[in-house]
Amino acid sequence: NQYSKYRYLENVPKHSNKVCILYYFPFLSVKITLYFSSSISYFVFQTTSSALKGAIQLGITHTVGSLSQKPERDVLLQDFEVVESIFFPCEGSNLTPAHHYGDFRFKTYAPIAFRYFREMFGIRPDDYMYSLCNETLIELSNSGASGSLFYVSRDDEFIIKTVQHKEAEFLQKLLPGYFMNLNQNKRTLLPKFYGLYCVQAGGKNIRIVVMNNLLPISVQMHLKYDLKGSTYKRRASAKERDKKVPTFKDLDFIQDMPDGLLLEADKYSALCKTIQRDCLLLQSFKIMDYSLLVGVHNLDQAREEAGAMAVDQRRPQGQKSLYSTAIEAIQAEAGSMGSMDTEDRTGGIPARNAKGQRLLVYIGIIDILQSYRLVKKLEHSWKALVHDGDTVSVHRPSFYAERFQKFMCNTVFKRVSQKPSPTKKRRAVGHGPLRKTTALQHQFSSESKTESEGDSGKEIKTRECLLACWKQSMFTDTPGDSVSQHVPACTGLPLQPSTHTVFSCCSSHAVGSS
Repeated sequence: NQYSKYRYLENVPKHSNKVCILYYFPFLSVKITLYFSSSISYFVFQTTSSALKGAIQLGITHTVGSLSQKPERDVLLQDFEVVESIFFPCEGSNLTPAHHYGDFRFKTYAPIAFRYFREMFGIRPDDYMYSLCNETLIELSNSGASGSLFYVSRDDEFIIKTVQHKEAEFLQKLLPGYFMNLNQNKRTLLPKFYGLYCVQAGGKNIRIVVMNNLLPISVQMHLKYDLKGSTYKRRASAKERDKKVPTFKDLDFIQDMPDGLLLEADKYSALCKTIQRDCLLLQSFKIMDYSLLVGVHNLDQAREEAGAMAVDQRRPQGQKSLYSTAIEAIQAEAGSMGSMDTEDRTGGIPARNAKGQRLLVYIGIIDILQSYRLVKKLEHSWKALVHDGDTVSVHRPSFYAERFQKFMCNTVFKRVSQKPSPTKKRRAVGHGPLRKTTALQHQFSSESKTESEGDSGKEIKTRECLLACWKQSMFTDTPGDSVSQHVPACTGLPLQPSTHTVFSCCSSHAVGSS
């Protein structure tokens, strides 16, 4: 079992003159071959995943079909703990069809609760069953670091991942809080869990979870990153870089994209707000060591690679599930950022890089089934002894969430600075004071005209003198305080209360315009 993630082992010596023992398990077509020699023994594990995919499809078809016969009702607390089981013998039974995958048992966890989750995202039972069970699942070549297997439905809607026993157990405990969060907010970057199942045969349990597919295989990903916000050993290995589409890490992103991914102001604000809300929820569940999966599709590069021939990389069918794409998750509309036809179907977030190239970014938070248990606490303590504790991946949930937010909103994603047009700026600077000048001149002239004939000539001369001083300060580089420097020329002239008010207004306006 511990070698199950090694699909092929090359350079196995010829077993001539060696003892060869072959173990064969009908279920999943598993062959285990042991080669013994005088100095070393070799272990080879080969499996045909078609049997596993067939067993999954048979189980999901049965459980979804039987669930549709049950009346709809509200989700109760005990629904999160229900586990349904059905046995699939090779020869078939009254409830199950005959098959050639070997005898196995299929378990469904919290079927009523997950049915509610699927309905919440607009997934009908027939669409769910058709996407997963109508055609053969596609196996992804890039397995996870834990050795998990990934399968994608043909329509790009769902992804199936094998999980460990502790992860499946933790997801069961997480379901009530997950249910509460979805009721409050359906738009989130967290994984959308649509089902939790277990295939049991030969004394082994293969647990799988069905989720939304973050990176559609119908869209070419030119870059892919797994980002945590930490820097300790966060660089892709040489083996990973040799892959066709490698998954880079934090230090690779800082080196390759020092200017980050540039987003429009509204999308940047919506993204940071969504990340902050999701991190707060994960922190409340004491979850850490999660990542932000980032897939980048370069529209300009794809057009250059395609040449004169236009390549349609959009999904062949319309999207079935709601709130499952990146642009929906951050509560933003498909933006401008140039002419983009692709994001309407695939749900990518329009962005640009430092070169000005148009991008579609697909993001989502993954690996949230890691709680800060005793093992993780010991791991952090050990790594902190030999390295800076704040840079390692494993950390207490509160610190991890804060570091995660800062890295994503300050390093990975950045706001596009929108500078005002030079023409509009000159127009605003040139015409703004003139309008105020005209208004104040009108105020002076109207007051002069309404003076009664009984006013003395000295009062009129005072007003004219102040107006002349104010004009001189407004249309020169002299600060507004220089108005008072011209006042002595009017010394000895009586000032009325209205004159003091106008002088104060003119002086303050001159200071502001300067």
